[in-house]
Amino acid sequence: MASLFKYQDFDVALAFLGEYGRFQILMMVLLSLTAIPCGYMGMLSVFIADTPTHPDANRSEAVEPSNGTDRCEDGWIFSTESHTIVSEWELVCENAWKVPFSTSVFFIGVLFGSLVSGQLSDRFGRKHVLFFTISLQSVTALIQATSVNWVMFCALNCLRGIFLSNLMSACMRWSEMLGESARLVYTLLGQCLCYSIGYALLPLFAYLIRSWRLLLVASAIPGLVFIFTWWVIPESPRWLLQKGRVKEAEIVICRAAKMNKIHAPDVIFKTVDASELLQKSDEDKRVYTFMDLIRTTNLRNITGLGFFIWIAISMVYYGLSLNTSNLKGNIYLNCLVSAATDAVAYIATFVLMNRAPRHTLLCVNLMFSGLTLLVVKLVPEGLYYSIIIWLNTLDGLGVSVGHSFIYFFFTELYPTVVRNTGLGVLSTSGRIGTIVCPYILHIGIYSKVLPYIIFGSFSIIAAILSLVLPDTRNCKFPDLISQHRCCGRFCANQLRFSLVSSRTTNGDI
Repeated sequence: MASLFKYQDFDVALAFLGEYGRFQILMMVLLSLTAIPCGYMGMLSVFIADTPTHPDANRSEAVEPSNGTDRCEDGWIFSTESHTIVSEWELVCENAWKVPFSTSVFFIGVLFGSLVSGQLSDRFGRKHVLFFTISLQSVTALIQATSVNWVMFCALNCLRGIFLSNLMSACMRWSEMLGESARLVYTLLGQCLCYSIGYALLPLFAYLIRSWRLLLVASAIPGLVFIFTWWVIPESPRWLLQKGRVKEAEIVICRAAKMNKIHAPDVIFKTVDASELLQKSDEDKRVYTFMDLIRTTNLRNITGLGFFIWIAISMVYYGLSLNTSNLKGNIYLNCLVSAATDAVAYIATFVLMNRAPRHTLLCVNLMFSGLTLLVVKLVPEGLYYSIIIWLNTLDGLGVSVGHSFIYFFFTELYPTVVRNTGLGVLSTSGRIGTIVCPYILHIGIYSKVLPYIIFGSFSIIAAILSLVLPDTRNCKFPDLISQHRCCGRFCANQLRFSLVSSRTTNGDI
């Protein structure tokens, strides 16, 4: 029978390792590098689903379908500068709907992946899921490069989305090994920055490789190379403890101590006496479900507000990123600027994280992004394409800060007993926004400004709603719902603008 341990004392037990020893730095670097393939894999549709087209042989500029169907009937001549799924399978005119669908089906895969990622990591371990998914993501991309038709391409695109979601989740969950300060550095300056580096490499690959098939092959190779780090990256000791595999956890910790040139104590984890287990409160022993997210007024408000905010941020973030191929000018340069904007946003988030109230930081960035998006409607027709690129960059800066920030914010809002469940629900809601955004961009065929108005409106509404959330800065993570106490003026159990009641509710938690 496996011994039972005080998991709440895990950070205390590992304090002797320090925050930034050689072991932690090595793990942070190696695991951050896995985000580079995620960066370009998630945005491949910008180039492989682009439409390099001219409507007929006598015209050099693309025209909108709204001018009539005769131009489709006259034949569609594609540019020979690049070879995409659109030009290979003639996804234009009556088949034009297949282009946004092929992108949406990728995000449907990401949605399904987010639903099972937590269960897979909790059951099989962080390490196994990490290497399994990065291998299958690369293999799937190689098979996708051999697609014989659009249906096969979409099916494999969905699979690639599932593996991408699980890979990113496994990398994030490994941060449980790190201390609080190192965890923030790893996530924002490690995972997020490497993601933007991967995103920045995409236009370089696409510029050098103009065939969508070869581009998929090239994107699969780095992931396969990463497999060789299997013998370097260990399993998460916190997960090993959770499964009662104490000896294995201690081996990992002793290995880390040796690499950090620190002597490990003889007893690392303290066992819990059986009598102490019997004294646990009913709340500590109960099993929590999705229903607990709406059981109290406080959690209902957080979950309801978070549901819309995550949808809005995901929709606007991916909408602007995927829209780089529709902007006037050089598509490769536009994509590179978008990636650079993400990098600046991640650094800004890291700097501002503990210097401003959480809800204020989120509100200001979303409001800035939303107002900038709505300015597009006021741009004169003659200056539209020259100004829209700059506005798109400013929009991306604001929403990228929000996109990198919401995970931390809502991690602090939920008690430990429902944290994974709550974040899983909100992450899934965000995928709804990413699935819808390709179709919103497709509306741009009929109205150039309408997608920007939709994105801007959602961003502004999300900004206003974010002010209702409490400021959790410098607050200790609550473990149980009963410990979810007031934290500052906008405390979690005293929301001023409650969605349920205009008056403060006492005794809910």
